[in-house]
Amino acid sequence: MSSAALLQVGLYLAALLLLVKPLGSYMARVCEGRTGGVLRPLRAVEQAVYRLCRVNPAQEMHWKQYAVAMLVFNALGFVVLYVLQRVQGWLPLNPARLGPVSPDSAFNTAVSFVTNTNWQGYGGESTMSYLTQMLGLTVQNFVSAGSGMAVLVALVRGFVRRQAASIGSFWVDLTRSTVYILLPLSVALALVLVSQGVVQTLRPYVRVPLLQATADPNGAVVTEQTIAVGPAASQIAIKQLGTNGGGFFGVNSAHPFENPTPLSNFLEMLAILLIPAALCYTFGKMVKDTRQGWVLLAAMTIVFVAALAFCWRSETQVLPAVAALGVDARTTAAQPGGNMEGKEVRFGLANSVLWATATTAASNGSVNSMHDSYMPLGGLVPMVMMQLGEVIFGGVGSGLYGMLIFVVITVFIAGLMVGRTPEYLGKKIESFEMKMASIAVLVPCLCVLVGTAVAVMTPSIGASLSNPLPHGFSQVLYAFSSASNNNGSAFAGFGANTPTMNLLLGMVMLLGRFWVKIPVLALAGALAAKKHVPVSAGTLSTHTPLFIVLLIGVVLIVGALTFIPALALGPIAEHVELAAAK
Repeated sequence: MSSAALLQVGLYLAALLLLVKPLGSYMARVCEGRTGGVLRPLRAVEQAVYRLCRVNPAQEMHWKQYAVAMLVFNALGFVVLYVLQRVQGWLPLNPARLGPVSPDSAFNTAVSFVTNTNWQGYGGESTMSYLTQMLGLTVQNFVSAGSGMAVLVALVRGFVRRQAASIGSFWVDLTRSTVYILLPLSVALALVLVSQGVVQTLRPYVRVPLLQATADPNGAVVTEQTIAVGPAASQIAIKQLGTNGGGFFGVNSAHPFENPTPLSNFLEMLAILLIPAALCYTFGKMVKDTRQGWVLLAAMTIVFVAALAFCWRSETQVLPAVAALGVDARTTAAQPGGNMEGKEVRFGLANSVLWATATTAASNGSVNSMHDSYMPLGGLVPMVMMQLGEVIFGGVGSGLYGMLIFVVITVFIAGLMVGRTPEYLGKKIESFEMKMASIAVLVPCLCVLVGTAVAVMTPSIGASLSNPLPHGFSQVLYAFSSASNNNGSAFAGFGANTPTMNLLLGMVMLLGRFWVKIPVLALAGALAAKKHVPVSAGTLSTHTPLFIVLLIGVVLIVGALTFIPALALGPIAEHVELAAAK
């Protein structure tokens, strides 16, 4: 890696890690309800929300009540967003006069944004009105992220509480996550993005004259171009901070109106991992042992840096067909070098690879380069980051509770090794906890593999692939890895916006989100009801380098055992083909 690339990556990691403690401490204060002092103005907003929704903040819930409240809230969000898309043609704030979204696409999009996946089979500027973008998609960006944070807080209470019947109130946790954390950070980031040139307007699309007339596919002379604008900055801020990823424009953060400058690129990348990383410290503060949070952050960071280095090394190579043309792909002061297909020259190789790794480490899915154009092993990295369960930082809330599931599995395996009942944070891990952890880990894996198998056996889907060879299989595998793990990015090399794919992907998004959340809440309820077990000489230390190695090993082994056969048919086979062609 060049010195300039190392500097860029080093600055990014330094900024991220320096912000972990202050933001993590603040979020712990919010999650524990300590909202006095300078937070009093926001507390007034919180209380107003409770009055408006007729919520009693003092009334806590059993885990089943918590789960029902979460499911009902998300179901209502799905209905509202689906209807809004279907009737947008008759609603205001639609200067481009866009018609209703098709039923299958509206279903897929509603599921996508409710589940924090933000998979987009459509072009935002040519499909969604301003009202749908703001009232539908942006609102879901907030509440789907808040819902994930709420489930995490409930799980943390399960570890903290002793012989308790309740795990908190979903309505309180959702409100606090949105009002105190997501909203202020999004407003601040949106203002900075506007200063960098990200558009934020309700004016109609702009028509400008072309410097040179051209002809459309029908032969008609075209002298003007329509430039899409709109309220983008406000949506971009929460799409990054909430690990949503749904872009205002079709090409996402590669668009100069979404990501115009090096500073906007740096801040948007930083926002992707900011809250997931800081939540590790929040966890440590809430369980009264910050070492536990640092261990989780260390495990995530080690895997992230290793994946980033592997992806960068792969992208410094060039396709044999390109090399045969005598193209100079060396990294010099005048050019970034390596495989620049599908990448913005203004960002270069380092920022493209860093974004690709970060967006798939978190369940963000936004892109500033096209992953379909990566080298086979370069494209394997974002695919594997999703297939690990989105636990290497992961989504807001969902990433950390996913990693805590792996922690439960790790201490259980370690307990078997030494012949003791496994314990974590003073709570015994028994058969029920392991059943819930197994469901949470295996359901997304099942969705990926079964969904991919069904898709490749469906003639209409196979016919839409741009490449029938291993790369075509990779496109399908990537799509279901993204949908099942609620990421939202894509290889985008085949037609996914069809009734069949919209239905299939929508179903795996639902399963991948809620069939993980419900076992996590069940686990929280079971842990909260347990008594505390004092630490003894035989208790496994979960704040040591040895435990970091054990945790990373379990995460990688589960992913390897599940997906290596499928990866061998896709990116690995494609890499072998290219190597043989040299």
